[in-house]
Amino acid sequence: MGVSFLSGNTTMHAALWRDNTVTDLETLGGPNSAVEWPVTNDRGYVSGISETSTKDPLGESTSWSCHAFLPDNGSSGDTCVGFVWHDGHMRALPTLGGNNGYGAGMNETGVIAGWAETKKHDATCVAPQVLQFLPAVWEAATRKVRALPTLTVRGKTDPDGAATAVNREGDVIGISGICYQAVGSFTAHHALLWKHGEPIQLKTIGGVSWNTPTAINDDDQIVGFLNRRGKTDRQGNPDFISVIWPTPLSRPTKIGTLPGDQLSEPTSINNNGVVLGVSFPSSDVYVWQDGMMTDLTKLVLQSYPALKLVSVGGINDRGEIAGQACELVSGTCPSSGATFVTFLAVPNS
Repeated sequence: MGVSFLSGNTTMHAALWRDNTVTDLETLGGPNSAVEWPVTNDRGYVSGISETSTKDPLGESTSWSCHAFLPDNGSSGDTCVGFVWHDGHMRALPTLGGNNGYGAGMNETGVIAGWAETKKHDATCVAPQVLQFLPAVWEAATRKVRALPTLTVRGKTDPDGAATAVNREGDVIGISGICYQAVGSFTAHHALLWKHGEPIQLKTIGGVSWNTPTAINDDDQIVGFLNRRGKTDRQGNPDFISVIWPTPLSRPTKIGTLPGDQLSEPTSINNNGVVLGVSFPSSDVYVWQDGMMTDLTKLVLQSYPALKLVSVGGINDRGEIAGQACELVSGTCPSSGATFVTFLAVPNS
């Protein structure tokens, strides 16, 4: 599951690859839709985000979380909400009373993690964002929504948050903080695990922003990215590296970055503890296993010299990896005439 651009490369739709064919999942009436988080559901359900045909009455389209993932950057002015797709039909996931929502990861039983706006005007928002948003989970079959509590520390409760992923047991991970710009930064002041619906604070490496768990396996091993303490962090700018929490109560172990890079983020962890992610600014894809990081982009280039891996989504328990690659033109990517393709990488052994 992922995205595919339509002719002209200015509009993209959520897409499903199955049995060597691609299915356009369409949209909820707006120009763009996408599946941006790994979905581990084998029952035909897909979760993601889609622009709608309704204009955002508060003008939040360029600030809401979707804009960082869609090619129009919210310029359509449309609201954007989570969706669930099943049996050929895309349906909107309800918000918590506000105008926008976001559907992220989903587990095998059909629990969808994400976040959604309420009706409350939030003083911690930075314009054009206006409304509070809370971590949420939906049931895929019924689309019923439930808000998750944010973290309370010393009697003070975070006003905003988001859920990113959920494992087979229904344990949810995500973030808690202030509204800010509705994408990362100080919204991710705290990294959380919700166990039986109650928030548990995950340990960090000292940063106060961009502390974001991204994936959890069925053994409650969690991966994510954490900002390092410093001036950049205090300003709310990215200075994060990939980490793994071996258990929810343990200190995070640094996965780090590939040589020469400054930032990294993991996208997935399978039930064998193998972690998949991307390192920046090289945008090389890495695999981390048993404390060792491998540059998968360079490994693939040895056999496919015209193909550069640029992003990844999930890794399953067979070690198969799905992502996006660039077909190199004149040895560079991106470049004029470069083509981006979906790939499936299968281990040789």
